[in-house]
Formats: sequence, C-alpha cells, structure tokens
Amino acid sequence: MSEKKLVLIIEANQGYIPQTEGKEGFQVQNSILFSAMTETYIPLLNMFCQLEKENIPFKLGLVISPSICALLSDSSIQDKYIEYLDELIKLGNAEISRCKNSNCLEQAKSCLESIERTKADFIETYGKNLLGKIRYFEKLGILELIPTAATFSYIPHYSDYPEAINAQIETGLYSQRNFFGDNGDGFWLPYMGWDKNLEKPLRSYGINYTVLDARSILFSEQCPQEGIFSPVRTKSSLVIFGSDPDTPQDIAGEDGFFTNEAYRSQIRDIGFDLEQERLGDFFGKKTDARIPTGFKYWSNESEDDDLVPYNSAEAKKQIIKDALNFYTSKAEKLEQAANIMQEKDAVLVCTIPAEFLGQKWHEGVEWLENVIRCRASRRGFEFEVCKNLLDKQFSLPKIELYQCSANGLGYGEDLLDNSNSWMIRYTRKATQRIIDLAERFPSETSLKERLLNMAAKQVLLAQSGDWPAMIHDGKTPDYIEELFKDEILSFTRVFDSLASNTVSTEWLTSCERKNKIFPWLNYRIFSKKK
Repeated sequence: MSEKKLVLIIEANQGYIPQTEGKEGFQVQNSILFSAMTETYIPLLNMFCQLEKENIPFKLGLVISPSICALLSDSSIQDKYIEYLDELIKLGNAEISRCKNSNCLEQAKSCLESIERTKADFIETYGKNLLGKIRYFEKLGILELIPTAATFSYIPHYSDYPEAINAQIETGLYSQRNFFGDNGDGFWLPYMGWDKNLEKPLRSYGINYTVLDARSILFSEQCPQEGIFSPVRTKSSLVIFGSDPDTPQDIAGEDGFFTNEAYRSQIRDIGFDLEQERLGDFFGKKTDARIPTGFKYWSNESEDDDLVPYNSAEAKKQIIKDALNFYTSKAEKLEQAANIMQEKDAVLVCTIPAEFLGQKWHEGVEWLENVIRCRASRRGFEFEVCKNLLDKQFSLPKIELYQCSANGLGYGEDLLDNSNSWMIRYTRKATQRIIDLAERFPSETSLKERLLNMAAKQVLLAQSGDWPAMIHDGKTPDYIEELFKDEILSFTRVFDSLASNTVSTEWLTSCERKNKIFPWLNYRIFSKKK
C-alpha cells in the first residue's frame, strides 16, 4: 500500500533594497520588507512556536533568498524597522482618537495591538534575530531550508554564460552556509525557470533536487504515468519534483480563498484613503508617495460607495472552512493518485509564495495553521520535505524536461516584456565584462581585488530577477529603475578604472558601505572553470 505525502514549500524572495540613511522617505523604500516582516515573517515564526508548544507535528520547506537574509541580518535595517513600528504605533494612537465615534474603532484598536505585539516579539522574543529562530526550527527538523540563486536571477536569461550560472548558484549556496550553516540537498530555481544548460552546474555543486513547474514534467515526451505525483530525474540523476498547479489558484485565483467577502480587504488602507495631513509624519515631509500602514478596516465585501466593516469573528469561521477545503482537496487528490500508483508512494508538492501569507491575504498565516491542525486531527496524509524523499534517487525514471517557467504563461515572459526588456542588454554586457575581468586579473590583491569584488557584486545585483518583476508589477518602478542604473553605472566606472589603472578609494569605500550584501564575495566566482 503506497503512502501519501504532502510537501508544503513557502517561497520568500525580495529584491535587495537597503535604505538606512536619513529619515525622510525611508518608509517608502523599506515598506516592502517591513510589511513582509510585520505581516508574514514574524507571524509565521509565532505560528511555528505555537505549534511546537502544543506538540502538533508538521514539516515545511522554506526558501528564503540571500537578499532577504542580508537585509534581515543588517543591524541598521533592524533599527530602522523598530523606528518604523514606533511610527505606526504613533499613527495608531492618532487613529483611535479619530475613530472614537465611528464603527472603525474596534478594528483600529485591533490593528494597533497587533503592531505592539509585533514590536515586542521582534525585540523581546526573537532578539531582532529572525534568521536565528528560523535556523532553530531547521535544526529541529521542522523546516527544510532550500537555498536559491544569489539575487533570485532568472537564470535561463544567462544560459549561454556558464560562468554567470555558476556565480549565481555558488553565491547562493555560500550565503546559505553563511546564514544557516548548511547547503542542504536541494536548490530552488527562481521562478522555476528551467533550461537544459542548468542540469550540469547544479549537479556539479552537489545539488540533488529542484522543484519545477508541472509543465516541465507533463509536457515532456517521456512523461511518466505517475505525472507529478512521483519525482523523476534527469540524465545526471538530478531529482525533479513537479509542483501542484492548483495550489496558487486555490489561494489567489479568480475564486481563490483570499477573495472571500469575509476576509479583510488588503487594498483599502488608511495610507491610501486618508488625506496626507491626517497621517502625521509617518510618510516624511519630502515625499508624496503612499504606502500601506496596516490599518485596514474593511472587508472584501466593500465597494467604493458601500464600505463594509471587517468582522474578525466571521473571518475566523471562513478560515476554518477554507483550511478544511484545502486539506480535503489535497487528501482526495493524493488518495486517487495512490490508488493508481499501488506500491509507489504518492507525493504532492504545493508551493506557496510567502506574500500570500499575510501580505496579500491577511488571514493567510492563520489559514496555514488550520491546515496543519486539520492534518493532525485527520491524518489523511503525512507532511514531508523533499530531502527525505530522495532514497530512490538513482532508480527514478529519466526524462528530458520541457523548458518552461512558473511565471507568465509558462515562459517567464513577464520578466522580459516591454516594461523591463531594456534592462537585459545592460546585464548581459556587464556579465560578459566581469567574466573577462576575472580572466584578465586572476590573482589580484589589496585595492584592486576590492574593486573587482565590488564589480562582481554589482553584476549579481543587476542580474536580479526581482527588479524587472517589480517594474512589471508597478512596484516603485521609478526607484527600481534608479537602483538598477546605479549598479550598471557603478560597474562601468569600475571597468573604466581598471582599464586606466586609476582607483578612487573614497568612492570604492562609499560603494562598499552602501551595498553590504555578500561582504565575503570573491570576484573569481566569475572565472571560467578549468
């Protein structure tokens, strides 16, 4: 009789956007990270702690990109986050006064209490070290931490530059060791972007598996009878898990869970709805930009001319229903697969973007907790992580994967469209140049080595997949464009300095202070492998 196993993987990634100098405008640049910390990362850790306290068994895979690790471990970012929470608490107190005679008062109090708890958790419970607590759960065997590319680059764009592929993989693995002490067995390809030229470098770094879009397996000419319910392998025995195509739609589709009318509307925020004068100093005095504050009072049922207050009691009832719905649908799917597979274990891999849990769906973390509790009480399947499913790695069926991606319509076209395609010619040219520099200067030391290390870092940042994705999605596109151009221009300055053998120490030190990511980076990662 085959066993039924469900693999849940949470994928957290964000572009490297540090902003720690000066108060004016810092909320705007850091709002994406700070919102993620407030609404997703800290609530997830709180959930893990509660489940551990109650001895409720669970296992999850977690992808946390090197960019996020670098930001979360930066003490100046941590201090700015506390400042940000203090500003929110001031805003919350002002809101309670403003709403004292309205039907928003209780929800305003609830939002303020949540922010105050978050501040206490961040400082007192976790000692400002969220990565340390993540590592704690990894050591318990509850989490499998899956490394990913250095700057979440869409690697197929550089498939003709093996040195660039190696640099993204090697830096990602080193970052994983640096923050969590171990490489792990797998590797998360950003946007699940697959190209046949990735197989050899992945295996050369000792990587045993990756997770790809279901179409990579289902559209293969050698698609196995089990489809995505059993892993397959490539010619070099890289194990491939196919992701469940229904899971993102279950949550975020047209009729997905978080569209239910009972849930809190995440687009109606006082940061957008109130006059700027009423928001006090929260946004700073030199910007007209608006960002979410977390003070949200209305349900998804609301319309522009008919605002319906959020009812947390009704939302909790719906959370239980939706968690049971998800659990039941996956259990039934696994049961049907197990009946067909007979002696083989039925495996279903469900991947969930971290932003769905809290940021885009306020109740998302509580929903996930209820899914775990459903499994604990019903036991229709077992939670598992990918690294524990590799025992038959060298006897799995071999297939030639279909080249595709989880983004766009299956080919990552949103990462190279008319809004952001202008970026690729600069990144590819910079990539070509840093490979050339690594060959021309194989053993530099001192100041010139620092310059080359900075150049390598600038190229990795320019290759970031998050930046074109944010421009496509309209997330602070002007600021992202400015960041990208700054990295390209800085790299060009390094290239010219090496050609003329002149170096500005003051400028180099300024660049190193601004970009603290990968302080251990060695430019030789872009060297050709002998």
